[in-house]
Amino acid sequence: MAVTVETLEKLERRITLTIPATDISAEVENRLKKLSRTVKADGFRPGKVPMSFVAQRYGYSVQYEVMNDKVGQAFASAANEAQLRVAGTPKITQKDEAPEGQLAFDATFEVYPEVKLGDLAGAEVERVTSDVSDAAIDRTVDILRKQRRTFAQRPAAEGAAESDRVTIDFEGKIDGEPFSGGKADGFQFLIGEGQMLEQFDKAVRGMKVGESKTFPLQFPEDYHGKDVAGKEADFLVTMKKIEAQHLPDIDEAFVKSLGIADGTIDAMRADVKKNLEREIKFRVLARNKAAAMEALVKVAELDVPKALVDAEVERMGEAAREDLKQRGVKDADKTPIPNDMLQLFRPQAERRVRLGLVVAELVRANNLQAKPEQLQAHIEELSQSYEKPAEVMRWYLSDRQRMAEVEAVVIENNVTQYVLERAKVSDKALPFDELMAA
Repeated sequence: MAVTVETLEKLERRITLTIPATDISAEVENRLKKLSRTVKADGFRPGKVPMSFVAQRYGYSVQYEVMNDKVGQAFASAANEAQLRVAGTPKITQKDEAPEGQLAFDATFEVYPEVKLGDLAGAEVERVTSDVSDAAIDRTVDILRKQRRTFAQRPAAEGAAESDRVTIDFEGKIDGEPFSGGKADGFQFLIGEGQMLEQFDKAVRGMKVGESKTFPLQFPEDYHGKDVAGKEADFLVTMKKIEAQHLPDIDEAFVKSLGIADGTIDAMRADVKKNLEREIKFRVLARNKAAAMEALVKVAELDVPKALVDAEVERMGEAAREDLKQRGVKDADKTPIPNDMLQLFRPQAERRVRLGLVVAELVRANNLQAKPEQLQAHIEELSQSYEKPAEVMRWYLSDRQRMAEVEAVVIENNVTQYVLERAKVSDKALPFDELMAA
């Protein structure tokens, strides 16, 4: 019998399903019989519990399960017969009227849209490039030195200076009243490294051990502590300890501490450059990929299924909850996220769904699936930044989920290349610092 599909609105469809009541009752009876063999009840031996008792206790839940199963099977069969690509989970409602001996249900659902890919020739894409300069290598070497620095106490007559590690007691008040988080004893930080607000950092410079100082501090309007954001506080600071940093010399011992066997400065700089070039490559690719995807979405026409957007909103909400849990927020995994907060995710969720549908259609229409040699090359490249590349490669190849993630990245790269080859591309050279700060 042909399936009648009713179009309600854009992507929304409706199918009426009918199921013989005898099919349901027979399956319910069959499942209750199986259940009676294992169910336990006081006063009865296993397998000897009366069917009337089993039906009374479990009949409703079994009936519910059977109805769900039968309706699900009927919907899957009807959708397959009508050659429908169902997006999301259908909404099932039982009808009040049905043919004699039948149960009738309405299944309302959405289908995947037709995606019309526009002409990329007129799309404008800015493609960025960047290079590793000697200055960038120098700054990276300085970072490596700081990671291995030591500290020694300054002479008592000397004040605190740039890059010193200081230990202080402090107390802040707003309108003469202490505030939460405004007091600490034995607090330690590095001067000039952005660990404290600039006004606080500057006020401590030049202070000597044992010296106390009072100064005003204006909290920024966007300060993370909402209770003090935009307010002015008075701080009393007492210097307890000052330690000057000592950076290791750039010599053979330092180079070898980085794992470079021959210990030469040239080899160290070459290794640093290689690592920076790898990082630049991934960042440039990410920027260009984002630009290409944006251009692709702009030239595509499609309706976005609400069901897929709703599902993406839920996934983003779960990710937000997991993030709060990782940050140590108590009961974050149990606390429901308010609906108005979930709706803040909707614009981004809709864009993700739209982009996913467009990319999937482009990949299908132009055979942009990941090829085995591309997967191999990508894994090899990823593994090169690790000490034991062969082990990293085995780690990827041994897990289907990790390989699926690699495949997704390679497909995105293929799509990016496809778009850049056809769009109106303008090249822009980005300074190293600007690219790394983005």
